[in-house]
Amino acid sequence: MSSTSTSTAHITVLYFAAASTTLGITEEKIPIPEKGFYLSQLKDLLVERHSRDNPSNDNGSGKKGGGGGKKIGEALRKVLDSSQWSVDAEMVDDDEDLTKVELGDGVEVAVICPVSGG
Repeated sequence: MSSTSTSTAHITVLYFAAASTTLGITEEKIPIPEKGFYLSQLKDLLVERHSRDNPSNDNGSGKKGGGGGKKIGEALRKVLDSSQWSVDAEMVDDDEDLTKVELGDGVEVAVICPVSGG
């Protein structure tokens, strides 16, 4: 029996404010590679995931497709472009190099959207 591991790690992504509204969910578990997955890669992964897999991309015909998911992915990208990140309840500084923030199994990542005050 081979000892080669092909298991997948998972992270939990929490969505608040505009991110939650855009996706219609507040959290989800995302499979990631066991090693070598960085916060800098997460935005593209989430946009791709919700461009093709989002249940909301049912265009009313009962069939997936029709561009609904792509629109959700594009809207999510706009939200993520203006958001900050939290990893295991620790804010990631704006000037921190996201290519150095490695995400591992069981990590909790939150999308922190800007809010208007008043």
